[in-house]
Amino acid sequence: LRNLILSAFPRNMRLPDPFTRNLKVDLLPEISQPPRVLSDYTSALTAGNLKQDIDNWLKTKQPASFLSELKNRLLADPGTQVDMRSKYNVPVINALVLYVGMQAINHFQNRQGHTPLTHTAHMELFQQLLNTLDSEGRYLFLSAIANQLRYPNSHTHYFSRTLLYLFADGGQEVIKEQVTRVLLERLIVNRPHPWGLLITFIELVKNPEYDFRSHSFTRCASDIERLFDNVNR
Repeated sequence: LRNLILSAFPRNMRLPDPFTRNLKVDLLPEISQPPRVLSDYTSALTAGNLKQDIDNWLKTKQPASFLSELKNRLLADPGTQVDMRSKYNVPVINALVLYVGMQAINHFQNRQGHTPLTHTAHMELFQQLLNTLDSEGRYLFLSAIANQLRYPNSHTHYFSRTLLYLFADGGQEVIKEQVTRVLLERLIVNRPHPWGLLITFIELVKNPEYDFRSHSFTRCASDIERLFDNVNR
């Protein structure tokens, strides 16, 4: 059901074949256009002035303690953890990822010249979460990013590049394995598969920059190994 929803795209759009050899995603005319976001997602960030604190930190990187305290602010209230089936407040994580990503996209569009994806406060915030959250929190964080991998648009483009960078930059093998898991578990089910999800997974497997097949977790099961071989052809 999740893939079915995330695979939706505008009726007047024709999706490029993600398996096209040497497909230049950066050059697609739709890739710079933002999708319509109709939900009031920022309402999840109002508790405890989290949205205001995010804005302040992205602009000034102050207070210095904000990043180290952020993971604790993503925890659910003890009384709601049973209902949410998680110790984390999942709507807050989803809203934070989307909000910070949209601020990053606006940042790039408002600057003259090329700004590296990595040299921003937005990416620093994402890296902090990736490296300090426990396994459950990191899975929810990466899943929130994967939820934005949809049809060709500026959100898909940014979050695809972000997820690939987090894989490359994640020093721990467990982080790389968890990034792969989040993508793979959405691809081993029946179609449809979101276009952005396929684009990201194909890039991860085929681009030698990520040295994907060198990792031991890619050879943990013969069925999974065959899947990677098929993508890499």
